[in-house]
Amino acid sequence: VLIRAAGVSGDTTAGGLARVDFSVQPDTTICLVALGGNDLLQGVDPKVTRANLEAIITRLNRRHIRVILAGLKPPPAIGRSYAQEFTALYANLARTHHLTLYPDLLAGVGPGLRQRDGLHPNAQGAQVIATGLAPVITTALKGSKSKS
Repeated sequence: VLIRAAGVSGDTTAGGLARVDFSVQPDTTICLVALGGNDLLQGVDPKVTRANLEAIITRLNRRHIRVILAGLKPPPAIGRSYAQEFTALYANLARTHHLTLYPDLLAGVGPGLRQRDGLHPNAQGAQVIATGLAPVITTALKGSKSKS
């Protein structure tokens, strides 16, 4: 199994959409879509974030690439209605497109596991994320092999 990173620091869902066709290689079986954090930080309308993610998912599905969608839970400082709408868009997309949802990419990444900005994970935080994602990705890979 070959795993490639296609993330770009500071990327929004709009940026991900603009580059999905060339960033995700043709031999990809499964793509973890973990976008939206920068949309959240920039106050992008959740409807725009949802539309961009939906377009990414649709493009990947057309290429017969399975999608795992990673959601995000907004920090408490974000307005309540915005946070609820933003959080719900991931579950709604996963339900609509029958995707595996990893509900909170930063689950378990508390303050001691973040960089000085208080947002991004440090090396130990990245390990927590990898540990949480590993069984989800392993299960998806096993499922994709049985369908080949």
